[in-house]
Amino acid sequence: MTSTELPLQVGHFAMRFSSTPRGVRLARRMCGERLAAWDVPYGSDAHDAVILITAELCANAVRHGHVPGRDFHVRLAIETPATASTAVTATVRVEVTDTRAERLPVLTPGPTDSPDDHRTSGRGLLLVEALADRWGWTPRTDDGPGKTVWAEYALPLPLAVPQTVPSPPLP
Repeated sequence: MTSTELPLQVGHFAMRFSSTPRGVRLARRMCGERLAAWDVPYGSDAHDAVILITAELCANAVRHGHVPGRDFHVRLAIETPATASTAVTATVRVEVTDTRAERLPVLTPGPTDSPDDHRTSGRGLLLVEALADRWGWTPRTDDGPGKTVWAEYALPLPLAVPQTVPSPPLP
């Protein structure tokens, strides 16, 4: 490492969930808890964006990547420069792995700006595209069929953590 490179602090969370709507809810909530533990505060734009990305990727894994008897896997990672006071961004990466390799994610832009467009599905990847800095998919790397859909979100540093105002000294 050179003197200009910053060492990274990396946090990881990974878990397997049932391929059901309940599994999607649990994945979303557990990732929200992990982000809060990594000092990405609840209610911040960054927290909300990463949780929405996670929810959409998990919902797609259940709806389009489900194979009976198989679960989906979520991996959440954050890379933060160790000296965050001089860094500009940190990166959160969300990876969702399912067991269906033949159904690949494809953006399908439609007439979403039309007032007559009343679709109730088909917008998940459009949201991911809008919120994430980068996203894509790769074939599953461990043994077994499937794919991993991933998205990265750049967190601005320092994060907007609510600050308390110190009380004035007592006389």
